[in-house]
Amino acid sequence: MAQTTQNPVVQQKVIIPNKYGEKLVGILHETGSSEVIILCHGFRSSKEYNTMVNLAVSLENEGISAFRFDFAGNGESEGVFQYANYWREVDDLHAVIQHFSGANRVISAIIGHSKGGNVVLLYPAKYHDIHTVVNLSGRYDLNKGIEERVGKDFMQKIKEDGFIDVKTETGSVDYRVTEESLLERLSTNMHEACLKIDKECRVLTVHGSADQVIPVQDALEFAKIIPNHKLHVVEGADHGYTSHQAELVSVVLNFIKEALQQDKVTSS
Repeated sequence: MAQTTQNPVVQQKVIIPNKYGEKLVGILHETGSSEVIILCHGFRSSKEYNTMVNLAVSLENEGISAFRFDFAGNGESEGVFQYANYWREVDDLHAVIQHFSGANRVISAIIGHSKGGNVVLLYPAKYHDIHTVVNLSGRYDLNKGIEERVGKDFMQKIKEDGFIDVKTETGSVDYRVTEESLLERLSTNMHEACLKIDKECRVLTVHGSADQVIPVQDALEFAKIIPNHKLHVVEGADHGYTSHQAELVSVVLNFIKEALQQDKVTSS
C-alpha cells in the first residue's frame, strides 16, 4: 500500500528590506505550496497577535504557506513606530509581495486585521497585482477613532505643540502623534480608495457585531462600495474575536480555498 508523505511544515524567519532600507521581519509557515498568503497585523500590534498566528497555522494545516510579518516600527522590524502611516505600510506590504513574487511564489491573498484591514484595502487601490483580499474589522471612516486614542481637542493641541504624546496608565509615553502623521490619517480616504479596487479583485470583509473599537456599520459601508464584495458579520464578536476565533478562521479559510479553486479553474 503506497504511503503519501506530506511535506513537514517549517516555520522560518524571513527578513525583507522595505523601500526605505528598513528590515521587515516575518515568519514564513512554509508548506512547499507555490501559493503564499500574506497576513498584516493592526495598530500597535505584531505578527505574534493571536489572530495572525491562528490564521497562519490554519492555512498551514490546509497545506497553504502563510507569511505573517511586522510592519516597520512594530514588533521585530526596524524603524521607528509612527501613528497613522497607512500608505507607508502599503509600501511595506508591496516590498513583501515583491520579495515572494521574485522567488516565483504566487501571492494568492492578503489578509489584514483592524488597521491591517485598511492596509490590505488600500493596497489594491494603488497596485493591481492581488486579486483576493480579506479585511478583518478595518475602519471605513478614518476621521473617527482618533479622539479615543489621543484625547479631545486633538487638532488644537497638535497645532499648539506640533505633537501629542499618548501615555500609558502609568504615565510613561507610549507613542508620539505628530501633526504630519495625524494629517496623513485624516487625508486617507477609504471611500475613494475602495472605488479604485478592480472588479476582478474579490474582497471579503469580516466584522464582529459587538466590536467596541470599530463599529460594525463600517463593514456595511465597505459592502456598499466595493464592487466584488462579500460580507460576514460574526454575531457577538468583539474587535479581537476573543471568543470567536474558530468562526473567524473557518470563514476566512473557506473564502481563501474557494478563491484558490476559482484561480485554478481560470488558469487551466
